Amino acid sequence: MSDLVLRADANGVATLTLNRPDKLNALTVDLFKALDAHVRALAARPEGIAAVVLRGAGRCFSAGHDLGDIAAGEKLPEPHFQSNVIERLADLPLPVISAVHGHCYTGALELALAGDIILASASAKFADTHARWALTPVWGLSQRLPRRIGTYKAREMMFTCRTYSGTEAAAMGLANACVADEDFEAALAALTAEIAANSPFSHAANKRLLRETDGLALPAGLAHEVYRGEGRGPDMEARIAAFASRPRR
Repeated sequence: MSDLVLRADANGVATLTLNRPDKLNALTVDLFKALDAHVRALAARPEGIAAVVLRGAGRCFSAGHDLGDIAAGEKLPEPHFQSNVIERLADLPLPVISAVHGHCYTGALELALAGDIILASASAKFADTHARWALTPVWGLSQRLPRRIGTYKAREMMFTCRTYSGTEAAAMGLANACVADEDFEAALAALTAEIAANSPFSHAANKRLLRETDGLALPAGLAHEVYRGEGRGPDMEARIAAFASRPRR
């Protein structure tokens, strides 16, 4: 498998690392092919994995879509390839955490938005610069960004091409949290451990419920939860028994 994206599993967490640090992890078709292989492997065999972390090697998450790749004329293995890979990542039956430090611009922002949670470091820099290059989003930004931060803040980001710090991203709801650079690794480890301690069954079922009811009117969403929810998981009894057997203080 290509080393453009590295996978490392530890403590129930699969970490996927964009690995073009000399190019600020700029996104090429070959990098997306490598990412897609890992995503498909996780979708096919999620057993033993409680969460997925997507991050970048070196100085940043990613500087965005490689403009040189665009200029050279990208040869896609299927129509809308990058968008499809991002959809497959977003639809994994596992919590996905985008861990963002340094640059996260445009195409990289579209990729980060596939995460259920975005954790930012203080050094993070977020921007949508499509308009600077006379481009429009095709990897999901026009839909995911306003759902996360509201349509009018999304318009501000898209129209101004302004860069926002990690602190600003957290304040607007783009990032779930922003932590000091020196605390970033510890905060990421604590977040993934907290998620991994809970039921993978519930994570997958809850994520499906949230996805399938997004945009539904409240009565329809409530009915979907009652009649289409998955109820009890196979690990419920063991988890309750473990809780009941804990020493009381």
